Amino acid sequence: MAGTAGTPGTPRVLRAMNDRAALDLLLEHGPLSRTRIGKLTGLSKPTASQLLARLEAAGLVLATGTSEGRPGPNAQLYSVNPAAAHAAGLDVNPARIRAAVADVTGRTVGEYELPTPGRRSAQSVVRQVTDALDGAVKAAGLARDDIHRVVVGTPGAFDPNTGRLRYASHLPGWHSPALLDELAAALPMPVEYENDVNLVAIAEQRLGAARGHGDFVLLWNEEGLGAALVLGGRLHRGWTGGAGEVGFLPVPGTPLVRQVTKANSGGYQELAGSQAVPRLARELGIEDLPTGSHSEVAAELVGRAADHGTGPHRELLQTYATRLATGLASLVSVLDPELVVLSGTVLTSGGEVLRALVQAELEELAAARPRLVVGDVQEHPVLRGALESALATTRDEVFDTSR
Repeated sequence: MAGTAGTPGTPRVLRAMNDRAALDLLLEHGPLSRTRIGKLTGLSKPTASQLLARLEAAGLVLATGTSEGRPGPNAQLYSVNPAAAHAAGLDVNPARIRAAVADVTGRTVGEYELPTPGRRSAQSVVRQVTDALDGAVKAAGLARDDIHRVVVGTPGAFDPNTGRLRYASHLPGWHSPALLDELAAALPMPVEYENDVNLVAIAEQRLGAARGHGDFVLLWNEEGLGAALVLGGRLHRGWTGGAGEVGFLPVPGTPLVRQVTKANSGGYQELAGSQAVPRLARELGIEDLPTGSHSEVAAELVGRAADHGTGPHRELLQTYATRLATGLASLVSVLDPELVVLSGTVLTSGGEVLRALVQAELEELAAARPRLVVGDVQEHPVLRGALESALATTRDEVFDTSR
């Protein structure tokens, strides 16, 4: 019915649209004066004043001082109230759970890391998730009920048709069909689950190298080799959530891997995953190999090779670039992305040297020629993506003044 509250074009909805535009500007630019908000939104001074009064009364903005250094009287500045809401993100792998809490402005206010060695049951997973979250909440000086939403990043993906975790047999305790219900019962806020590499893509799209790009592939290499596919500005997850599990991709240069889910590996993982780098180094006669996990050893070897640039180190880097480009050529041929982002410590440790080698090889192997870049979000990118995802939904809910 025309005139019903909430109908597009009604005064309430128009006010809510202006409110959200102002809040987004404050998030982007920091403290702004009434005059500046009016200019950026196109609102008159009286309307901008009413808007700010409304948002201040709702607890969404704060008066935060005055402008200085300009002619005339100092102007009152306003900013988003960081305490208006809080969101949390968790980054899960077999060895640990890393958790963080951010206020609604995106500032991280609490972090916690919980080691999780050994075998686990569904019950112990629930306890570990709540313990990790509570550790970050306590570090932020908050209570669990203060958290508006949580996003959990894991290897693999929860099948939307069955609710079970797939493509991550190496993550113990997370495969119970009742796990998501048990976690929902243990936590008072909405909880979402996302593939870890998809979360890295979200971080890069909002904060890093993929800003402004609606079609890109992110190739990730740490303990596992994976990809995130962003098409038309949206993550493509596939029917079972397994889109981007490129480690299972059959590629030339390695024997066919059969029963890939049982092996938790595939051709591309065997050819260019982190475990392939130390094997290649030994074949080339490189001595004094570092110690640590597969990804730590591979990252250090690739970093050394990028720095040395001669002899067997150069051969290692060139061979590895060819292997990476071999799998990327299949993705590029099917998806024709505008951009490819290289991320994960094994890839970012090679920096511009590795990127240029992969770019040159890809131009020989694929008809399309996307631009390759190294990811910008290199500090806890999975966790940052989880926070960004949780914050996006939280802001949509908390900043909606039409209700």
